[in-house]
Amino acid sequence: MKIAVLPGDGIGTEIVAEAVKVLKVLNLPLEMETALVGGAAFDAHGHPLPESTLKLAMASDAVLFGAVGDWKYDTLERPLRPEQAILGLRKNMGLFANFRPAICYEQLTHASSLKPELVAGLDILIIRELTGDIYFGQPRGRRVATDGHFPGAEEAFDTMRYTRPEIERIAHVAFQAAQKRNKRVTSVDKANVLETFQLWKDVVTEVGKQYPDVALDHMYVDNAAMQLVKEPKKFDVVVTGNMFGDILSDEASMLTGSIGMLPSASLNVKNQGLYEPSHGSAPDIAGKNLANPLATILSAAMMLRFSLNQDQAADHIESAVKAVLASGLRTADIYSEGTTKVGTREMGDAVVTALTKQITKG
Repeated sequence: MKIAVLPGDGIGTEIVAEAVKVLKVLNLPLEMETALVGGAAFDAHGHPLPESTLKLAMASDAVLFGAVGDWKYDTLERPLRPEQAILGLRKNMGLFANFRPAICYEQLTHASSLKPELVAGLDILIIRELTGDIYFGQPRGRRVATDGHFPGAEEAFDTMRYTRPEIERIAHVAFQAAQKRNKRVTSVDKANVLETFQLWKDVVTEVGKQYPDVALDHMYVDNAAMQLVKEPKKFDVVVTGNMFGDILSDEASMLTGSIGMLPSASLNVKNQGLYEPSHGSAPDIAGKNLANPLATILSAAMMLRFSLNQDQAADHIESAVKAVLASGLRTADIYSEGTTKVGTREMGDAVVTALTKQITKG
Protein backbone atom coordinates (compact mmCIF):
# COMPACT_ATOMS: atom_id res chain seq x y z
CA MET A 1 0.00 0.00 0.00
CA LYS A 2 1.73 3.11 -1.26
CA ILE A 3 1.18 6.49 0.40
CA ALA A 4 2.44 9.80 -0.94
CA VAL A 5 3.25 11.97 2.07
CA LEU A 6 3.02 15.69 1.21
CA PRO A 7 3.54 17.80 4.37
CA GLY A 8 3.53 21.18 2.62
CA ASP A 9 4.01 24.44 4.48
CA GLY A 10 3.60 25.99 7.92
CA ILE A 11 2.24 23.56 10.50
CA GLY A 12 1.82 20.97 7.75
CA THR A 13 5.23 19.47 8.44
CA GLU A 14 4.52 19.17 12.18
CA ILE A 15 1.07 17.62 12.02
CA VAL A 16 1.92 15.19 9.23
CA ALA A 17 4.96 14.00 11.21
CA GLU A 18 2.62 13.02 14.06
CA ALA A 19 0.23 11.19 11.71
CA VAL A 20 3.13 9.27 10.15
CA LYS A 21 4.34 8.36 13.64
CA VAL A 22 0.88 6.94 14.40
CA LEU A 23 0.71 4.99 11.14
CA LYS A 24 4.05 3.34 11.80
CA VAL A 25 2.74 1.82 15.04
CA LEU A 26 0.23 -0.24 13.06
CA ASN A 27 2.90 -2.47 11.49
CA LEU A 28 1.00 -2.56 8.20
CA PRO A 29 2.79 -3.00 4.85
CA LEU A 30 2.77 0.72 4.11
CA GLU A 31 5.27 2.26 1.73
CA MET A 32 5.44 5.99 2.51
CA GLU A 33 7.33 8.38 0.23
CA THR A 34 7.63 12.08 1.02
CA ALA A 35 7.69 14.92 -1.52
CA LEU A 36 7.54 18.72 -1.57
CA VAL A 37 4.33 20.61 -2.32
CA GLY A 38 3.06 24.18 -1.99
CA GLY A 39 5.42 26.99 -1.03
CA ALA A 40 8.17 24.56 -0.10
CA ALA A 41 8.02 23.11 -3.62
CA PHE A 42 8.01 26.59 -5.17
CA ASP A 43 11.15 27.50 -3.24
CA ALA A 44 12.91 24.34 -4.39
CA HIS A 45 11.52 23.85 -7.90
CA GLY A 46 9.79 27.09 -8.92
CA HIS A 47 6.32 25.52 -8.93
CA PRO A 48 3.88 24.57 -6.13
CA LEU A 49 3.11 21.20 -7.74
CA PRO A 50 6.25 19.87 -9.45
CA GLU A 51 5.86 17.11 -12.01
CA SER A 52 7.68 14.67 -9.71
CA THR A 53 5.23 15.32 -6.86
CA LEU A 54 2.21 14.94 -9.13
CA LYS A 55 3.64 11.73 -10.59
CA LEU A 56 4.13 10.30 -7.09
CA ALA A 57 0.58 11.22 -6.06
CA MET A 58 -0.93 9.68 -9.19
CA ALA A 59 1.01 6.44 -8.65
CA SER A 60 0.03 6.08 -4.99
CA ASP A 61 -3.00 4.43 -3.41
CA ALA A 62 -3.52 7.50 -1.24
CA VAL A 63 -2.06 10.91 -0.46
CA LEU A 64 -1.54 12.15 3.11
CA PHE A 65 -1.51 15.93 2.81
CA GLY A 66 -0.65 18.59 5.37
CA ALA A 67 -1.37 22.19 4.40
CA VAL A 68 -0.03 24.78 1.99
CA GLY A 69 0.34 28.54 1.99
CA ASP A 70 2.16 31.40 3.63
CA TRP A 71 1.72 35.16 3.50
CA LYS A 72 5.13 35.58 1.91
CA TYR A 73 3.82 33.98 -1.30
CA ASP A 74 0.82 36.32 -1.68
CA THR A 75 2.63 38.49 -4.22
CA LEU A 76 3.21 35.60 -6.62
CA GLU A 77 1.13 35.26 -9.77
CA ARG A 78 -1.91 33.12 -9.00
CA PRO A 79 -0.74 30.00 -10.94
CA LEU A 80 2.41 29.91 -8.76
CA ARG A 81 0.80 30.36 -5.36
CA PRO A 82 0.99 27.40 -2.95
CA GLU A 83 -2.79 26.89 -2.91
CA GLN A 84 -2.72 25.98 -6.59
CA ALA A 85 -1.07 22.70 -5.61
CA ILE A 86 -4.17 21.34 -3.93
CA LEU A 87 -6.37 22.46 -6.84
CA GLY A 88 -3.98 20.76 -9.25
CA LEU A 89 -4.06 17.51 -7.29
CA ARG A 90 -7.85 17.53 -7.16
CA LYS A 91 -8.11 18.14 -10.89
CA ASN A 92 -5.43 15.67 -12.05
CA MET A 93 -6.50 12.89 -9.69
CA GLY A 94 -10.21 13.44 -10.39
CA LEU A 95 -11.01 13.91 -6.69
CA PHE A 96 -14.64 14.89 -7.05
CA ALA A 97 -16.09 13.82 -3.68
CA ASN A 98 -14.98 15.53 -0.48
CA PHE A 99 -16.04 14.01 2.85
CA ARG A 100 -15.87 16.30 5.89
CA PRO A 101 -17.27 14.72 9.04
CA ALA A 102 -18.14 17.10 11.87
CA ILE A 103 -18.25 15.05 15.05
CA CYS A 104 -18.40 16.56 18.52
CA TYR A 105 -16.65 14.19 20.87
CA GLU A 106 -18.25 13.86 24.27
CA GLN A 107 -15.15 15.28 25.96
CA LEU A 108 -15.22 18.43 23.79
CA THR A 109 -18.82 19.59 24.15
CA HIS A 110 -17.65 22.49 26.31
CA ALA A 111 -15.01 23.50 23.74
CA SER A 112 -17.71 24.21 21.15
CA SER A 113 -18.89 27.78 20.64
CA LEU A 114 -22.47 26.53 21.12
CA LYS A 115 -24.24 25.32 24.23
CA PRO A 116 -23.37 21.71 25.12
CA GLU A 117 -26.96 20.54 24.67
CA LEU A 118 -26.90 21.72 21.05
CA VAL A 119 -23.75 19.80 20.08
CA ALA A 120 -23.67 16.76 22.39
CA GLY A 121 -23.74 13.70 20.12
CA LEU A 122 -23.33 15.78 16.96
CA ASP A 123 -22.38 13.70 13.91
CA ILE A 124 -22.74 15.41 10.53
CA LEU A 125 -21.19 14.34 7.24
CA ILE A 126 -20.75 17.16 4.74
CA ILE A 127 -20.16 15.91 1.19
CA ARG A 128 -18.77 18.63 -1.04
CA GLU A 129 -18.47 18.36 -4.83
CA LEU A 130 -14.85 19.19 -5.43
CA THR A 131 -13.96 19.56 -9.10
CA GLY A 132 -16.67 21.83 -10.51
CA ASP A 133 -18.43 25.08 -9.60
CA ILE A 134 -16.94 28.57 -9.58
CA TYR A 135 -13.45 27.36 -8.60
CA PHE A 136 -12.90 25.65 -11.94
CA GLY A 137 -15.51 27.19 -14.26
CA GLN A 138 -14.41 28.96 -17.42
CA PRO A 139 -14.25 31.69 -18.62
CA ARG A 140 -12.62 33.64 -15.82
CA GLY A 141 -10.21 36.53 -15.62
CA ARG A 142 -9.98 40.32 -15.63
CA ARG A 143 -10.99 42.80 -18.29
CA VAL A 144 -12.41 46.25 -18.91
CA ALA A 145 -16.19 46.23 -18.42
CA THR A 146 -18.24 46.94 -21.56
CA ASP A 147 -21.61 47.05 -19.78
CA GLY A 148 -23.11 47.09 -16.30
CA HIS A 149 -23.14 50.08 -13.97
CA PHE A 150 -19.55 51.12 -14.65
CA PRO A 151 -18.55 50.49 -18.29
CA GLY A 152 -14.88 51.18 -18.87
CA ALA A 153 -13.90 50.17 -15.33
CA GLU A 154 -11.68 47.23 -14.49
CA GLU A 155 -13.68 44.13 -13.59
CA ALA A 156 -12.99 40.53 -12.59
CA PHE A 157 -15.24 37.57 -13.39
CA ASP A 158 -15.59 33.86 -12.61
CA THR A 159 -18.05 31.34 -13.98
CA MET A 160 -20.23 29.07 -11.87
CA ARG A 161 -21.18 25.94 -13.81
CA TYR A 162 -22.19 22.33 -13.28
CA THR A 163 -23.08 19.57 -15.74
CA ARG A 164 -25.71 16.93 -15.08
CA PRO A 165 -23.16 14.05 -14.78
CA GLU A 166 -21.15 15.99 -12.19
CA ILE A 167 -24.25 16.49 -10.04
CA GLU A 168 -25.47 12.92 -10.52
CA ARG A 169 -22.26 11.30 -9.34
CA ILE A 170 -21.95 13.40 -6.17
CA ALA A 171 -25.64 12.85 -5.42
CA HIS A 172 -25.17 9.06 -5.64
CA VAL A 173 -22.23 9.33 -3.22
CA ALA A 174 -24.38 11.28 -0.76
CA PHE A 175 -27.37 8.93 -0.88
CA GLN A 176 -25.16 5.86 -0.53
CA ALA A 177 -23.40 7.42 2.46
CA ALA A 178 -26.77 8.21 4.05
CA GLN A 179 -27.86 4.59 3.66
CA LYS A 180 -25.04 3.64 6.04
CA ARG A 181 -26.01 6.37 8.54
CA ASN A 182 -29.39 7.82 9.48
CA LYS A 183 -30.89 7.81 5.98
CA ARG A 184 -31.31 11.58 5.60
CA VAL A 185 -29.83 13.85 2.93
CA THR A 186 -30.03 17.64 2.91
CA SER A 187 -29.12 19.12 -0.47
CA VAL A 188 -27.93 22.72 -0.13
CA ASP A 189 -28.36 25.08 -3.07
CA LYS A 190 -29.33 28.61 -4.10
CA ALA A 191 -31.91 27.60 -6.69
CA ASN A 192 -34.03 30.68 -6.08
CA VAL A 193 -31.48 32.95 -7.80
CA LEU A 194 -28.90 30.75 -9.60
CA GLU A 195 -29.61 28.66 -12.72
CA THR A 196 -26.64 26.48 -11.82
CA PHE A 197 -28.32 25.43 -8.61
CA GLN A 198 -31.78 25.04 -10.10
CA LEU A 199 -30.20 22.31 -12.23
CA TRP A 200 -28.49 20.99 -9.09
CA LYS A 201 -31.81 20.77 -7.25
CA ASP A 202 -33.58 19.12 -10.18
CA VAL A 203 -30.89 16.47 -10.66
CA VAL A 204 -30.52 15.65 -6.96
CA THR A 205 -34.30 15.21 -6.77
CA GLU A 206 -34.24 12.80 -9.71
CA VAL A 207 -31.36 10.76 -8.24
CA GLY A 208 -33.12 10.68 -4.88
CA LYS A 209 -35.99 8.69 -6.40
CA GLN A 210 -33.54 5.79 -6.79
CA TYR A 211 -33.08 5.72 -2.99
CA PRO A 212 -36.61 5.43 -1.56
CA ASP A 213 -35.20 4.49 1.86
CA VAL A 214 -33.44 7.87 2.18
CA ALA A 215 -35.33 11.05 3.07
CA LEU A 216 -34.34 14.08 0.99
CA ASP A 217 -34.89 17.74 1.75
CA HIS A 218 -33.58 20.87 0.06
CA MET A 219 -32.30 23.98 1.81
CA TYR A 220 -31.01 27.32 0.56
CA VAL A 221 -27.42 27.91 1.58
CA ASP A 222 -28.16 30.98 3.70
CA ASN A 223 -30.77 29.04 5.68
CA ALA A 224 -28.39 26.07 5.97
CA ALA A 225 -25.73 28.35 7.47
CA MET A 226 -28.25 29.56 10.03
CA GLN A 227 -29.62 26.10 10.86
CA LEU A 228 -26.09 24.73 11.43
CA VAL A 229 -25.85 27.14 14.34
CA LYS A 230 -29.48 26.94 15.47
CA GLU A 231 -30.18 23.19 15.27
CA PRO A 232 -27.06 21.37 14.02
CA LYS A 233 -28.25 17.91 15.07
CA LYS A 234 -31.13 18.06 12.59
CA PHE A 235 -28.59 17.30 9.82
CA ASP A 236 -27.26 13.86 8.85
CA VAL A 237 -25.65 14.00 5.38
CA VAL A 238 -25.31 17.40 3.70
CA VAL A 239 -24.46 17.47 -0.01
CA THR A 240 -23.60 20.69 -1.80
CA GLY A 241 -21.40 22.35 -4.39
CA ASN A 242 -17.78 23.31 -4.20
CA MET A 243 -18.01 26.86 -2.88
CA PHE A 244 -20.94 26.36 -0.50
CA GLY A 245 -19.33 23.20 0.83
CA ASP A 246 -16.07 25.03 1.46
CA ILE A 247 -17.84 27.60 3.62
CA LEU A 248 -20.34 25.37 5.43
CA SER A 249 -17.79 22.72 6.40
CA ASP A 250 -15.61 25.37 8.07
CA GLU A 251 -18.67 26.64 9.92
CA ALA A 252 -19.49 23.10 11.02
CA SER A 253 -15.96 22.64 12.29
CA MET A 254 -16.51 25.19 15.03
CA LEU A 255 -19.45 23.17 16.32
CA THR A 256 -16.98 20.41 17.16
CA GLY A 257 -14.79 22.64 19.31
CA SER A 258 -12.04 23.43 16.84
CA ILE A 259 -11.21 23.14 13.16
CA GLY A 260 -8.13 21.34 14.48
CA MET A 261 -10.41 18.33 15.04
CA LEU A 262 -11.83 18.15 11.51
CA PRO A 263 -10.41 15.54 9.10
CA SER A 264 -11.33 15.22 5.44
CA ALA A 265 -11.14 12.80 2.55
CA SER A 266 -11.28 13.57 -1.17
CA LEU A 267 -11.97 10.56 -3.40
CA ASN A 268 -12.11 9.71 -7.08
CA VAL A 269 -14.09 6.94 -8.78
CA LYS A 270 -11.38 4.36 -7.91
CA ASN A 271 -11.41 5.33 -4.19
CA GLN A 272 -7.90 6.70 -4.59
CA GLY A 273 -7.94 9.58 -2.15
CA LEU A 274 -6.25 12.64 -0.73
CA TYR A 275 -6.53 12.98 3.03
CA GLU A 276 -5.93 16.23 4.86
CA PRO A 277 -7.04 18.26 7.86
CA SER A 278 -9.69 20.84 7.02
CA HIS A 279 -7.61 23.70 8.43
CA GLY A 280 -4.84 25.67 6.78
CA SER A 281 -1.11 26.09 7.24
CA ALA A 282 -1.34 28.58 10.15
CA PRO A 283 2.08 30.17 9.55
CA ASP A 284 1.68 32.28 12.70
CA ILE A 285 2.10 29.20 14.93
CA ALA A 286 4.35 27.12 12.67
CA GLY A 287 7.38 25.63 14.38
CA LYS A 288 6.08 26.42 17.87
CA ASN A 289 4.73 22.96 18.79
CA LEU A 290 1.24 24.46 19.19
CA ALA A 291 -0.78 22.93 16.35
CA ASN A 292 -3.42 20.28 16.96
CA PRO A 293 -2.42 17.12 15.05
CA LEU A 294 -5.69 15.24 15.70
CA ALA A 295 -7.42 16.28 12.46
CA THR A 296 -4.46 14.92 10.49
CA ILE A 297 -4.32 11.74 12.56
CA LEU A 298 -8.06 11.24 12.03
CA SER A 299 -7.55 11.93 8.30
CA ALA A 300 -5.03 9.07 8.31
CA ALA A 301 -7.73 6.86 9.84
CA MET A 302 -10.09 7.85 7.02
CA MET A 303 -7.34 6.98 4.55
CA LEU A 304 -7.02 3.51 6.01
CA ARG A 305 -10.78 3.01 5.81
CA PHE A 306 -11.67 4.46 2.41
CA SER A 307 -8.59 3.88 0.22
CA LEU A 308 -6.66 1.05 1.88
CA ASN A 309 -9.50 -1.17 3.17
CA GLN A 310 -8.02 -1.33 6.66
CA ASP A 311 -11.16 -0.80 8.74
CA GLN A 312 -9.82 -2.35 11.92
CA ALA A 313 -6.71 -0.17 11.88
CA ALA A 314 -8.89 2.89 11.33
CA ASP A 315 -11.06 1.89 14.28
CA HIS A 316 -7.97 1.52 16.45
CA ILE A 317 -6.77 5.05 15.63
CA GLU A 318 -10.17 6.60 16.25
CA SER A 319 -10.49 4.76 19.57
CA ALA A 320 -7.00 5.93 20.54
CA VAL A 321 -7.95 9.55 19.87
CA LYS A 322 -11.06 9.20 22.04
CA ALA A 323 -8.97 7.66 24.81
CA VAL A 324 -6.50 10.55 24.72
CA LEU A 325 -9.31 13.10 24.89
CA ALA A 326 -10.88 11.16 27.77
CA SER A 327 -7.54 11.37 29.62
CA GLY A 328 -7.84 15.17 29.59
CA LEU A 329 -4.99 16.07 27.23
CA ARG A 330 -5.65 19.12 25.06
CA THR A 331 -3.77 21.26 22.59
CA ALA A 332 -4.29 25.01 22.96
CA ASP A 333 -7.21 25.22 20.51
CA ILE A 334 -9.38 22.81 22.54
CA TYR A 335 -8.04 23.59 26.01
CA SER A 336 -10.47 24.38 28.82
CA GLU A 337 -10.05 24.78 32.56
CA GLY A 338 -9.49 21.46 34.29
CA THR A 339 -7.71 19.83 31.33
CA THR A 340 -3.99 19.48 30.62
CA LYS A 341 -2.45 21.58 27.85
CA VAL A 342 0.11 19.79 25.64
CA GLY A 343 1.94 20.51 22.40
CA THR A 344 1.79 18.95 18.97
CA ARG A 345 4.43 16.31 19.62
CA GLU A 346 3.10 15.42 23.06
CA MET A 347 -0.41 14.91 21.65
CA GLY A 348 1.00 12.66 18.92
CA ASP A 349 2.97 10.68 21.48
CA ALA A 350 -0.17 10.23 23.57
CA VAL A 351 -2.08 8.85 20.58
CA VAL A 352 0.79 6.46 19.86
CA THR A 353 0.70 5.20 23.46
CA ALA A 354 -3.09 4.75 23.40
CA LEU A 355 -2.93 3.08 19.98
CA THR A 356 -0.29 0.63 21.18
CA LYS A 357 -2.65 -0.38 23.99
CA GLN A 358 -5.52 -0.76 21.50
CA ILE A 359 -3.46 -3.05 19.28
CA THR A 360 -2.27 -5.11 22.25
CA LYS A 361 -5.89 -5.66 23.29
CA GLY A 362 -6.66 -6.80 19.73
